[in-house]
Amino acid sequence: MAHDPSETSAHARRSSTPLILALGLAAMVVSMAQTQVIPILALLGSDLHASSAGVSWVTTATLLSAAVFTPLLGRVGDQYGKKRTLIAVLVVMVAGSVLAASTTSLTLLIVARALQGSATAIFPLGLSIIRDEVPAKKMHGAMALVSSTLAFGSGLSLVVTGLLTQGSHPNYHSVFWFSTAVSVLALVAVFFVVPDGGHRSGGRIDFLGAGTLAAFLVLLLLAISQGHTWGWSSDKVIGCFIGSVVMAVVWVVVELKVASPLVDMRMFVHRQVAFTNVAGLFVGFASFAMFIGISYLVQMPRQLVGYGFTASVLRASVEYLLPSTLVALIAAPLGGILVRRITARYTLGLGALIGVAGFAWLAWGHGSTPNVIMAGILAGIAVAFGYASMPALIAASVPVEQTGIANGINSISRSVGSSIASAVITSLLASKVIPGLPKGIPPLPAESQFTTSFALAAGALLLTAVVAVVGLTRHSRPHGEPVAVGHAAGTDPVVAGTTDAPAGATAVSRTTT
Repeated sequence: MAHDPSETSAHARRSSTPLILALGLAAMVVSMAQTQVIPILALLGSDLHASSAGVSWVTTATLLSAAVFTPLLGRVGDQYGKKRTLIAVLVVMVAGSVLAASTTSLTLLIVARALQGSATAIFPLGLSIIRDEVPAKKMHGAMALVSSTLAFGSGLSLVVTGLLTQGSHPNYHSVFWFSTAVSVLALVAVFFVVPDGGHRSGGRIDFLGAGTLAAFLVLLLLAISQGHTWGWSSDKVIGCFIGSVVMAVVWVVVELKVASPLVDMRMFVHRQVAFTNVAGLFVGFASFAMFIGISYLVQMPRQLVGYGFTASVLRASVEYLLPSTLVALIAAPLGGILVRRITARYTLGLGALIGVAGFAWLAWGHGSTPNVIMAGILAGIAVAFGYASMPALIAASVPVEQTGIANGINSISRSVGSSIASAVITSLLASKVIPGLPKGIPPLPAESQFTTSFALAAGALLLTAVVAVVGLTRHSRPHGEPVAVGHAAGTDPVVAGTTDAPAGATAVSRTTT
C-alpha cells in the first residue's frame, strides 16, 4: 500500500522537536568524552602513579578508537539501521564510562577510554537519522542544532570537570560518573524518541576495507598524537607516518576492487565531499586551538611571566571558555538559517572570516580579559558556522545510503585537525620557554608562542574561507545523479539552499511505500 507523503510530512513535523533534542543530547556525549579529561591529566598521573607519557594514552586511546569505529559504525548504520546502531554505541559508551569511573588502574582506564571513543560514531549516525526523518525545510536547521551541541558539550565538560575536581582532595572518579549519567540519559532518550525507520541499504560489511582504513588512520593519528612524547624525528614517529602512507594506498586499492566497498571512492574523491573534508580538517584545528590555547594562556601566572591571568582550571573554563560555548549554541541554528538563505559554502566562508578576526584578536590583543572573551566568542561563532554548514554540504553531495559513512569520514577529518592542533600547539609552547624562573617552577612558554599558535589558527580558517569560495562548487550532485532524501523530506536538499543551484531547478522527489 502506497504511503501518503503528506501524512509522513505531518508526522515528521509533529515529532521533529523531541527527535532533535534527543539526538542533540546524544551528540553532546561525544564532545564531553573528548574534552573531559583535558583538565585532569595531571590529577590522573598523580592518583594512578603514572608518567606523563603513560597518562597521554588516556586521550590517545579515545582518538584511535574513534578513528577505527566511526567510519565502520556509520556504514553499519546505513546498512542495517541507524537507531539500533546508535543504541549499541550508547550502551558501549555507558559501559566505558562506568569502567572509567570505578577503576584505579591506568590500563583499565585506557580500555575504558577506548570504549568511550566509539561514541564518536554517534554524531554521523544522528545526522543520518535527521536526513531520514526531518522535513527538508527543517533539515539544515536540525543538523545545525545537533552540531552545535558538540561545541556546547566540549565547553560544558570543561566547566563540570573543574567544578567536580575542586577542593583539597579532588577525585577524578566523579568526572566519569557524571559522564555515565549523561550517557544513560541520552540512551533512554534515543530509545524512546528516535523512530526505528529510515533507509537501509543492506548488503555485506566490507571488513577488509574497514580494517585497512583503520590501520591507515591509527598509524597517522598515533604519529601525530605521540610525536611530542616520542620525538618528531624518532624511528617510531617516522615509521608510523610511512606506515600510514602505505596503508592509505592499500585501502584505496582494496576499495576499488571489492564489490561493496566501505567507502565509494567516487564519493570520497568527489570535489564537494573532498573539499568539505579539507574544511573539516581546518575547522577541527581551529576548534581545538581555541580550547587549548585560551585555557593555557589564561592560566599563565602573570606575576611571574608578565602575561596571562593566573586563572584556575575552573575560572579558565567558566569565565573565558563558557561564553564562546554558549554563543556557539545560539550561532549554530543561525548558521542553519544562513545555509538556506545564502547557501552552505557561503555560510562556511562567512564563519571562517569571522574566526580569522577572532584569532587575530587573540594573537595580538590578549592582554585583557574582555579582549580574550570577545575574541573567543568570534572564534566560537566560526566553529559553530562550520559545524552547521558541513553536514549540509555532505547531505547535498551523497546518496542517502552513504550519509552515515560520509559524515563519519568528515568527523574523522575534524578529529585529525584537532590532533594536529594539539601536537602543534604543545610543541610550540614547549619549544621556547622563559629563562630565569625561580627554582621549582616548571618551564613556562614565552608569550610569543601563544601569538604564533593563534596566528596559525587564523591561517587555518583563512584557508577554510578559500576552500568554501573557490574549492566548493555550485552544483553538488555526485556523478550527475540527483540526491534522494529520506521519506520524511521527500525532496532533494539541493533546492533547499545547500548549493547555488538555480531557483528554478527541478528536484527529483522520492516517497516510500
